[in-house]
Amino acid sequence: MVAGGPILFTNEGITKILDGTLKSGDTYKCALFLSTSNLGAASTTYAGVTNEHANGNGYTTGGIAVTLALSGTTTVKVDVDTDPVWTASGGSIVAKWAAIYEVSGNILCYWLLDSTEADVTVTTGNTLAVAAPAEGLYTVTKA
Repeated sequence: MVAGGPILFTNEGITKILDGTLKSGDTYKCALFLSTSNLGAASTTYAGVTNEHANGNGYTTGGIAVTLALSGTTTVKVDVDTDPVWTASGGSIVAKWAAIYEVSGNILCYWLLDSTEADVTVTTGNTLAVAAPAEGLYTVTKA
């Protein structure tokens, strides 16, 4: 499944990109959030975001570790090295949003899992693969 909506950056995420404090060597995770979550542009920390999918049914609270990969020289693309995948077991995984955050706490970006803004439900035995767009999370071009 590719992101259903555009990659949206939090205010803090944009600041970290622009001031150079976002580093590919930092530890990041991708977590899933319900439609009732307060996730948005003003979200600053993972701990401040409400209504993550509950622990269980193949999902672990906190999400899955992801590595941000940088490629290019004049135009640098930032992408997820390996897309996170969850397999539902013992019940469904339900989510509307995926978010990437630094394990130290800051939310970097988030996106809808379905273009109609509906919850995505993955039933037992099926997988939810959250794939970033082919163009990556973002690109920066040097003048």
